[in-house]
Amino acid sequence: MTSVESTPPPLLGATEIRRLAGELDVRPTKTLGQNFVIDGNTIRRIVATAKLDPTETVLEVGPGLGSLTLGLLDAAARVVAVEIDPKLAARLPRTVAEMRPAKAENLTVILSDAMKVTELPHAPTALVANLPYNVAVPVVLHLLEHFPSLRHGLVMVQDEVADRMAAGPGNKTYGVPSVKGAWYGTMRKAGVIGMNVFWPAPKINSGLVGFERGNPPQTTATRQEVFAVIDAAFAQRRKTLRAALAGWAGSPALAEAALLAAGVDPQARGEKLGIAEFAAIAEAKVASVPGTP
Repeated sequence: MTSVESTPPPLLGATEIRRLAGELDVRPTKTLGQNFVIDGNTIRRIVATAKLDPTETVLEVGPGLGSLTLGLLDAAARVVAVEIDPKLAARLPRTVAEMRPAKAENLTVILSDAMKVTELPHAPTALVANLPYNVAVPVVLHLLEHFPSLRHGLVMVQDEVADRMAAGPGNKTYGVPSVKGAWYGTMRKAGVIGMNVFWPAPKINSGLVGFERGNPPQTTATRQEVFAVIDAAFAQRRKTLRAALAGWAGSPALAEAALLAAGVDPQARGEKLGIAEFAAIAEAKVASVPGTP
């Protein structure tokens, strides 16, 4: 018996994207960080790299005209798409009904700012999105905080942001996005996407960041308390931790006491520390406050 290779389902190309944009009178804006993917092979690459299970519910942020949405519906059981632009949110279900009629019922569109979403009608297990450059890190951290059902994901962001999100201690690009991301799990650089697969074409490459959720470090400090230490340490990253954390602790001496209690050299800089050490510093300060359990 001869096997016949099935033709992959059609995706939106440059012609279809521009036609849809013209129909809606939509012009991609820098304000919303809109850059629409116009290359089907890039969509297939993103979906394949995301390693989705056919039973999963995928959360997509900023679906735009639906390039990635169609590819996600081909790979997963359901897509919940959060879109801030009313015109795009209204058109997306129709696009899916036209191009994937059998999957139309598997799409839920939420008209909202992703930074304000704290509940969804279906619990997402994966996040896959082409994120606006200007809000990528806050959106990822917000969604990981509010949706513990998210076990893994793949996001496309500005390439240098991808490097920062995936960096480890001691790396020059290591900073707040790296450490806060590590609270939720492991982030890795999963590839680079060129400029010519977008409309309009950005002036820089994009990067893919994959993540797997893990357990936060064992600590009696809260996430907010740990994140406050991280923010303080990197607000003045060239300073020693004794100096950088003085405002957070109340004085350089109190900062030094918390650092020593946590087993951290007060002369070290924040870029050398991992998430467990930041948690230890937060816990040491909490433990030093009289009356704190």
